[in-house]
Amino acid sequence: MTAHAGEPRIEIVDLVVRYGDTTAVDGISFSVARGEHVTLLGPSGCGKTTTLRAIAGLEQPSAGTIRIDGKAMYASAEGRDVPAEKRGISMVFQSYAVWPHMTVFDNVAYGLRVRKLAAAEVKQKVARALELVQMPDYGDRPASKLSGGQQQRVALARAIAFSPTVILFDEPLSNLDAKLRAEMRVELRELQRRLHITSVYVTHDQEEALAISDRVIVMNVGGIEQIGTPDQIYNRPKSRFVADFVGSANLIAGRVSGPAGSNGAIRFETTGGIVLAASAPHVPRGDETTVAVRTAYIELVAGTPGMNLAPAAPGGRPNAVAGSIRRRMFHGDFVQYIVDWPPGQLIVRRPPTDLLEEGAAVAISFAPEHCVLLEG
Repeated sequence: MTAHAGEPRIEIVDLVVRYGDTTAVDGISFSVARGEHVTLLGPSGCGKTTTLRAIAGLEQPSAGTIRIDGKAMYASAEGRDVPAEKRGISMVFQSYAVWPHMTVFDNVAYGLRVRKLAAAEVKQKVARALELVQMPDYGDRPASKLSGGQQQRVALARAIAFSPTVILFDEPLSNLDAKLRAEMRVELRELQRRLHITSVYVTHDQEEALAISDRVIVMNVGGIEQIGTPDQIYNRPKSRFVADFVGSANLIAGRVSGPAGSNGAIRFETTGGIVLAASAPHVPRGDETTVAVRTAYIELVAGTPGMNLAPAAPGGRPNAVAGSIRRRMFHGDFVQYIVDWPPGQLIVRRPPTDLLEEGAAVAISFAPEHCVLLEG
């Protein structure tokens, strides 16, 4: 069976991985299109690295199917398990796995020589790979003399040198300092787009996942919580876990009390007695108990003590509620406020301009589309 443009390059169906009595990956299914960069995001122990290693052929699944270009690499029903070296996959590890006793050239050439390519072709492919990772003049340098960022580039060059079908990334930037990690994210994304690489990337860093991915798969305790674009994951979380794990959100308890108007919004009555207009990405069942509001989407305006606000009329501020500043914390790029309001406390992040004083009365407001009803 040959793959064509309409088929996924990677297809995972009902994948299960067990270690004794422990289920590390619990029947997950997803696909990755040609040229797509998909990130598996989740906390330690959620099954993301185990899933990646199963795709690579480095982990023995217990059940399910793994297909690449329509061909089964693993199929429990057929008893099929293609060895890792025959899957056409390359992997970039967290530890770089760069051999210090070799030159940069020999590190990048290693996989090509294992495949018994002619010396002239090896030289050509290594030169191209080093050019792509912006290290064309480093071929003769001992790998032991490289910085962490340079070693990561060498590992990436080695991974792309033999033009693999798929590249898998296992937290490749986690050993770099924050500034270099941010720079490498941009380089990785640009490289992935230029080469139209199909890739699966594992990280626990939410900022990294949102910045570099076409789609994000949020995992938790061996299962998938949500699959979507970075925008969907951030702005339309389905569950408490996604809202709380990805980015910074306020989880507000209450109940659905009916529709809020003709624009598709719903009425949500908080435990503090405040009625909010909220959006529902799913069809409300009526038993939902939580809305999520991202800390960056809340407006604060200086008010007066004792002011009485209600959700504004059309054209005014939506979800307008009186509150007061309990704490103010300066974080450089933003200021974080802890705000008292009738349902309890809100965390609000605003630019470090027009600072509000602790104890000040404020009007809180946020758009209904940023007040998202979570599924059960």
